[in-house]
Amino acid sequence: MTKEVTIQDVFDRFLPEMAEVSNFSPRQHLTVKCIQACRTAKMGAHVSECRSCHATYIHYNSCKNRHCPMCQGMEVDEWIDLQQENVLETTYFHTVFTIPQELYALVYSNQKVLYDALYHAASRTLNELSADKKYLGAKLGYICVLHTWGSRMNYHPHLHTIVLGGGLDQENHWKDRDGKLFFPVKVMSAVFKKYYLDELKQLHKDNRLEYHGSSAYLQNHYEFKELLNKLYAKDWIVYTKEAFNGALAVIKYLGRYTHRIAISNRRIERIDGNHVIYKAKDYKNEGKMVSVSVLGTAFIRMFLMHVLPKGFMRIRHYGLLSCRSKKEKMTLCRNLLGCQQYISKLKGKSTAEKIMILYKHDIRKCRCCGAPVTTFRVDGEYMLC
Repeated sequence: MTKEVTIQDVFDRFLPEMAEVSNFSPRQHLTVKCIQACRTAKMGAHVSECRSCHATYIHYNSCKNRHCPMCQGMEVDEWIDLQQENVLETTYFHTVFTIPQELYALVYSNQKVLYDALYHAASRTLNELSADKKYLGAKLGYICVLHTWGSRMNYHPHLHTIVLGGGLDQENHWKDRDGKLFFPVKVMSAVFKKYYLDELKQLHKDNRLEYHGSSAYLQNHYEFKELLNKLYAKDWIVYTKEAFNGALAVIKYLGRYTHRIAISNRRIERIDGNHVIYKAKDYKNEGKMVSVSVLGTAFIRMFLMHVLPKGFMRIRHYGLLSCRSKKEKMTLCRNLLGCQQYISKLKGKSTAEKIMILYKHDIRKCRCCGAPVTTFRVDGEYMLC
């Protein structure tokens, strides 16, 4: 049976050939270090020994880095389980906010502030339009998740937003549009463009932007002004996918977007000489999966473009779903809609209990004889990320 190729294999094979390793940011260096050590002796392990038959099991620790393809499974399941408590039996919409590619170089040079600007502009757009009685006249709840990649790992920052299909008006009455979208897409696009460019101009005025690489020319005031003119003249793309109904559908849908990373191990097909072959969607052919071949060094370079700044919050909750509002407002919404509350199965549980609930595997018992095991920790070379 052929061994599956992982991102670790790609790093081990091609990192020594990369001349620009010294130019990696501290976060990129840390990500590489964590992924290479993930589930190896370098990360340490938990060793379990059966008290009866003395069988021994070694479980190497995961790195817990949010960019690691091997560390997302249980985190996704835990997050989805927790979100069940705030899902309503009503319509939801999936809205995607994108920015023109003319901005990509500048955004990459200023990831923290210009990623934040994406959230700010999308939030102000949804808040302004939902408050307008012409569209809804109510306060919404929504979750924003940043993705910075396209299917081929190209740099493509955009915001996925899961929007509750209704909201509370000033008298705390539930309002919706019978499963129909509240806002015309062209209106959303225009408002989003206005708010994003307003923030971009303010950041430029406050000298909070940096200009590196292919964005260096924008240090020139006239070049920056010319870019703004092009961005104002261009139609920005905001689109909403079809509504989906039912709490269970929403929960599964959330899991597809919240913890996704630039590429998963299952999309890496093989290493062929100096190239990595991986699967990606061909949008010119109805999104069918095709094999793509790139140099191994280019593959690593593309992967590391999507490492987020330190401490950056990629999943953010707003309106009725914000931490400040959801405890009180979600209970009210459930009462108004007459739907039940889903209770978390994992909250307050130990890791062993979570694994048992999620995967029906009891790590506290011997796989050979079923007797209890004794587990102890062996420290590794690295701390968990």
